[in-house]
Amino acid sequence: MTVFDIPIGALNGGPADLAQYAGRALLVVNVASRCGLTPQYAGLQALAEEYADRGLVVLGVPCNQFGGQEPGTAAEISDFCEVNYGVTFPLTEKVEVNGPGRHPLYAALVGTPDAEGHTGDIRWNFEKFLVAPDGTVAARFAPTVQPDAAELRAAVEKALPAAA
Repeated sequence: MTVFDIPIGALNGGPADLAQYAGRALLVVNVASRCGLTPQYAGLQALAEEYADRGLVVLGVPCNQFGGQEPGTAAEISDFCEVNYGVTFPLTEKVEVNGPGRHPLYAALVGTPDAEGHTGDIRWNFEKFLVAPDGTVAARFAPTVQPDAAELRAAVEKALPAAA
């Protein structure tokens, strides 16, 4: 079983069907609309656009566990992302990323260490996980690592599927 086999709902209802991303690199980010890091949406959208043709998908996962910074409904979250940041990458249902209600997707992700060796609980909004095309977790990045950071871009380049 890989990340691509884990069921999770789409923000607008129905399944998000992660299996459709098998064979591509997937950047999973827990997101929030009312956070000091929320402007990262712009960088995530730019990254998604830049690498889409080379096999990267950015996946936003709304979470309200950090300071109540994602209190909105699915419609409010969707509208906020589209109007303020032009987000076109997929968003999942709002989930818990820590604690006893941790979503199975995050249970599969949190064992991967970041550059400082941190594993386990998500520390804040906009923590990032890079999933390789085979569904294994390739890298983890702290919330403060910007989408255009050299280390994140280098990891994305390395994780992209081989050119056809």
